[in-house]
Amino acid sequence: MLRYKADYKSLVYMTITTVLLFIQWNLAAWNFFLYLLSLFMAISVAVMAHNHNHLPIWKYKGLNTLTDFWLTLFYGFPAFGWIPTHNLNHHRLNNREADYTITYRISEKNNLFTLLSYPTISSYYQQKPIHDYLKKLYHTERKKFFVALGQYAALGLLYAVVFSLDWKKALLFVFIPHQVSLFSVLIFNYVQHVHTDEESPVNHSRNFTGFLNFLLFNNGYHTIHHEKAGLHWSILPQAHKEIASTIDAVLIERSFWGFIGRVYFLGLFSARFRTDSMRLRRQRMIPAMVHPQ
Repeated sequence: MLRYKADYKSLVYMTITTVLLFIQWNLAAWNFFLYLLSLFMAISVAVMAHNHNHLPIWKYKGLNTLTDFWLTLFYGFPAFGWIPTHNLNHHRLNNREADYTITYRISEKNNLFTLLSYPTISSYYQQKPIHDYLKKLYHTERKKFFVALGQYAALGLLYAVVFSLDWKKALLFVFIPHQVSLFSVLIFNYVQHVHTDEESPVNHSRNFTGFLNFLLFNNGYHTIHHEKAGLHWSILPQAHKEIASTIDAVLIERSFWGFIGRVYFLGLFSARFRTDSMRLRRQRMIPAMVHPQ
């Protein structure tokens, strides 16, 4: 029933995420290590939501719809929201001006403040395409419109139930993991595009090739994902190898956490650890090419 056998891994992750919620809810005392694991699983849910949105894991529509609802409940936002904000906008524009998720909306800089403020700013601007998409569905595809409303309703019902049962547990085991999930996927988008060149055929994305890909469904191979968005996550490493030599080496990082530590923490003290904007570099070159000395 699965399109790709590799998605048994997705099912295992979904099972672990679900079981962790029930275990933690019923434990007599808070368990630090289980909680850390649940936050990691929340991050993985964001990646799975992204992957399922591009290539649904099941061959059957009904199972994919059920998966959308599961993702909604554990991601913290209706799964359909990826369509107007990501598929129809980000992948079409790829960090260009009309992309609602552009990394340079407020500042061309790349530092700890821009990194941490980006998710809130990006989330705010993504509400418009979601609203417009729902309006369009209402007039053109009423069935999909009600499915989308159903996802909102399911999420609302989840919050109503868990907060009525125990508001402290609801905050700790549902609301906070949701925020971690939503926050992390936007952080990933930011570091994968900030200070790249949105007009370049291949240098529009930053790639991470290390161990985190094993844990998070090869999410670090971002250039090839933009070039072939429908490619299953299990195929991305080999596809990345085929184009890696065409990508500027500065956009291929081994370690995600090494990049975070170097750029956003060591970069606070020394400019040599900071990134240089390929976008601004290109813009500086254009006048020189038009008006050579």
